[in-house]
Amino acid sequence: MRNMLRVSQLNITLISTIILFLSLFSVGSFRYTGFFSLQVFLNLFIDNAFLIIIATGLVFVILSGGIDLSVGSVVALTTMVSASMLQKGANPIIVMVVVLLLGIIFGFAQGYIIQRFQLHPWIVTLAGLFLARGLCYFISIESITITDPLFTKLSHYKIMLGDQYFISISVLISIVFVLAAMFVAKYTEFGRTVYAIGGNEQSAMLMGLPVVRTKILIYAISGFSSALGGLVFTFYMLSGYGLHALGLEMDAIAACVIGGILLTGGYGYVVGPMFGVLSMGVIQTIIMFEGTLSSWWTRIVIGVLLFIFIVLQRVIVIQSERNKTIIKRKERKALAT
Repeated sequence: MRNMLRVSQLNITLISTIILFLSLFSVGSFRYTGFFSLQVFLNLFIDNAFLIIIATGLVFVILSGGIDLSVGSVVALTTMVSASMLQKGANPIIVMVVVLLLGIIFGFAQGYIIQRFQLHPWIVTLAGLFLARGLCYFISIESITITDPLFTKLSHYKIMLGDQYFISISVLISIVFVLAAMFVAKYTEFGRTVYAIGGNEQSAMLMGLPVVRTKILIYAISGFSSALGGLVFTFYMLSGYGLHALGLEMDAIAACVIGGILLTGGYGYVVGPMFGVLSMGVIQTIIMFEGTLSSWWTRIVIGVLLFIFIVLQRVIVIQSERNKTIIKRKERKALAT
């Protein structure tokens, strides 16, 4: 019985997020005609596939106790580089490889600077945000439309699920990425080291874990996920523009918080941000079905949810610390007797 209670305490934020998502979808289903359908559910993945990828990559950074504010700007840079190269007649496959490598290098550079000079991630990634956004305008201040046949085909390609329902290729990419991230977090040394760093970096170093290498790789992964998300976003928009993905970094962080990732690091489930993104998507869909509400209501509701989940996280941390204190007292009494 105690083991079951302990598991439920560890999973409470993720369970709360799943319950929130199901509750919001149920409210929409009861209130609006046509809301309760498989295609509406699948559209949540189609419209938010890029954000699922970005938030899933960002989760490793937050689990380690860091932050990456550059993800939205890297998405915009990815769209601009892709559109510019395609406009000049570059092979689309080479374009995809180049932008993914660009994301990895950008993230790796940020991670190296953070670790090498012991700088706070907020400062370094904020500089990365301005740099990536500035490079977008260095390429072009105007929007560049993408007409490449392969990108257009990938954008409109539908994977049919039966006769009526479908998903896009972007959904498939996002699901594979989430599954891969879950595997890495749970079954690899890298994943265990990320959690250890977030829990206590000094203890992780004393245990002989590769802290320096892992912290750099964490930001390289975030850069890769931002570039991959940017590529998916490019399929979605079929254009490159310096103003794309403005504020997306805040949406990704919000998805992680709502998905149960502790901002101080060391706790959370990699699948959580996906449910955070879907919950935010349901809120936006409900507002669209309502028709009379401003789109800013999405931000208001998400803001309220963030307050709730931050308080919930704090309560869990306090309760966990109390439990540890109680266990230590019991151990001392047992040794004394």
